[in-house]
Amino acid sequence: MKLSLLVLSSLLAARETLAGQLSLQQARFSVLGGDVSPLRQEPISLSPANEPDPVRLGPSDTLKLAFTVVTKEQDSDAEPKGVQPHQTFVRFFDKQSGEEGIVPVRVAQSGKAKFELSMARPPSSLPPTPLQGNETAPLTVSLLMGSFDHSPYSLQLFDLYLPPSQPAPEHPDEKTFHPQPEIQHTFRPEQKLPSKFVSGLAALVVVGGPWVVLLGLLSQVPLSTPHLLSPSILPFTVSLTALEALLFYYWADLKLGQVLAYGAAVGLVTVISGKTALEKRGEWRLQGKK
Repeated sequence: MKLSLLVLSSLLAARETLAGQLSLQQARFSVLGGDVSPLRQEPISLSPANEPDPVRLGPSDTLKLAFTVVTKEQDSDAEPKGVQPHQTFVRFFDKQSGEEGIVPVRVAQSGKAKFELSMARPPSSLPPTPLQGNETAPLTVSLLMGSFDHSPYSLQLFDLYLPPSQPAPEHPDEKTFHPQPEIQHTFRPEQKLPSKFVSGLAALVVVGGPWVVLLGLLSQVPLSTPHLLSPSILPFTVSLTALEALLFYYWADLKLGQVLAYGAAVGLVTVISGKTALEKRGEWRLQGKK
């Protein structure tokens, strides 16, 4: 097993050696002002010892990079040819905080690539401008490339000074994510019930009023009720009075279920006593009694 892994790693190393390494040609950068006038133009050296002086950008300046990605076969005098890496990025790194921003770069099949950084519309992945005291500190800018057929390639380009970072614009819905003032609900005051005296007086008027009117009208009609208190008539009269009292008590205190139960019992008594009273009244008429 170890022998097979060793052979496999040797084959991969040989493949990378035969495929060559990535490199750059015609690499240069330029800084343009807000009016698109060139402020600085310099080639980019592939040697770390020849790194250019730090680059400074104003609030409206634009940084442009242009280069060609090539591969050169090792131990070969053939001319380098342009290639298209699978991934190419420009990395902005803050050495103080360790924060970084990665911006992808589009490379053509011929290997030519262009990158543009406009401070008027900086990318969201750009890290905030580092500060040293009251002055801005630089970001380290480097180029990263990766390919399935070549070894990874990285090149530190230069140090970049950016304008001080501005606070991000507030989103229209941001305030909804902050603590909101407490909602004070205003409830309608509880309904006040009238006093028992007023309720009783109203009940007396409602219940007793019809009786007063009825008795007043009956007083004007010559009626003779000699058998009102007779044993056959009195139970019917009492049951009618009980039904009337039950309705009054229902309005004052009872619930519907209780009224139905009590009303069924009193109603049964009323029906039986009423039938008895009618039969007795019929007998009296047959006997010629008034």
